[in-house]
Amino acid sequence: MSRRGLAAVSSVLDQAASSATNILVLVLAARLSSASGFADFSMVYVAFSVLLGLNMAYVGQTVVLEKGERLGAVCRSSVLFTAAASAAAGLLLAAVGLALPGAAGTAFLALGAVLPLVLVQDGLRYCFSALRVPERALAADTLRLVCVVAALALQPSGASPGRLVLVWGLSALPALALGLWLLRPFVRGVRGELRPYLRRGHLGQRFVVEFAVGNGSSQLAVLGLGVFATPLAVGALRGATTLFGPLNVLFNSANAFGPPVVGRARGKRGVVRLTALMGAALAVLGAGWAAVLYALPDRLGRHLLGDTWAAASALLPATGAQYAVMGLGTCALLTLRVLNPKATLSLQVVFSLLSVALLLGGYAVWGVAGAAWGLAVGSAAKAGAGWSRVARLEVPSQDPAPAAPDAAGRTTA
Repeated sequence: MSRRGLAAVSSVLDQAASSATNILVLVLAARLSSASGFADFSMVYVAFSVLLGLNMAYVGQTVVLEKGERLGAVCRSSVLFTAAASAAAGLLLAAVGLALPGAAGTAFLALGAVLPLVLVQDGLRYCFSALRVPERALAADTLRLVCVVAALALQPSGASPGRLVLVWGLSALPALALGLWLLRPFVRGVRGELRPYLRRGHLGQRFVVEFAVGNGSSQLAVLGLGVFATPLAVGALRGATTLFGPLNVLFNSANAFGPPVVGRARGKRGVVRLTALMGAALAVLGAGWAAVLYALPDRLGRHLLGDTWAAASALLPATGAQYAVMGLGTCALLTLRVLNPKATLSLQVVFSLLSVALLLGGYAVWGVAGAAWGLAVGSAAKAGAGWSRVARLEVPSQDPAPAAPDAAGRTTA
């Protein structure tokens, strides 16, 4: 296998390892906790997911755009900034934890204590990607997967959410140490700076906006259900989406590796034909996976999610429909990203906010099931709007090479 092929395989396996870690953390937490305990854990994990996404957008996506001799300095700077920013965010989370009563407050306090460990460990993946050594990220993330599964598996049944969060976070230490050791040869002798991340106009600010209106808004809306409605709603929604974790690996891989592959297609017609086939395949897989989960015996479902299974299983039709149309929507956005990268932001803004409104409105009318169906309707609307934009998109007849972002975030032919 060529070096390029090995790097691609390592990147896909690393994404799978990272996704498997998130899935198994939630599965093990659900099995160890009561329904209310998992609800509190889920609220904390949603908060972590938002912070993880913000760090990926502000730091990670800018790192992977860098090239040349500056890579070592950029990687060192990214690690230092992530450590400093996550320490500051950890202090805020600790303050929230002290203000909140009961198990939820303790869990947020624990998240504040371990946040720098987990965010820095995850951020190393983007350094290794930019350095074109994804096998090093795979090694560290595989160790992370093994350690977190082993650590949570040793916890007693009924463990508190705070204890589970603390164990989950501390189990990142071996992978963090390995990742820093593997990164050391590339950053030895170079100086890291924090100032570029604090300047106005930093490219990460643009990526944060896209994340905020895309994924972050729906995550915060789910978290809001736990604050203003009931934490049990968060537990049920997180339990249902956890079961669809394998599809997230496919969606993330399509976003990460789709543009170079699709960009080789001939003209708009070739690109659309290829992405439409990909979208149809992902939609069929989503519907099929939902059917498999819906037919799962209750005994096996409880083995996966414990007490949370009863609430989560009732949401499977809605969540399955959401993931089926998400496959179509992912490929619509992929098509636009290849043909006209500037066409995606407005779609993300309008239809992500619509999804949040439908989630909250659905909950107000029909409870947790209404919230799940609201997310499904919002995803369907985004997919429909995306393909409608593709159909209206005018591409020059000479079919120039797809635009690609330069290091400053501009698009060039």
